[in-house]
Amino acid sequence: MQIQLNGEPSQLPRAMNLAELMEHLQLQGRRVAVELNQQIVPKSRHQQTLIQPGDQIEIVHAIGGG
Repeated sequence: MQIQLNGEPSQLPRAMNLAELMEHLQLQGRRVAVELNQQIVPKSRHQQTLIQPGDQIEIVHAIGGG
């Protein structure tokens, strides 16, 4: 399935939800923000949010500082 991931074309091996995408990208357990088609998706909704062909997904890593 073809999507846009962080502004670049990306091919997913199969249909998946956002939680599965995080696992596929080895980002599970990390502090990230996920935007799907310009809408922030809370982590609590990653499991039930299915990715569709052509979706635009932005993943931003949270970086601590002080």
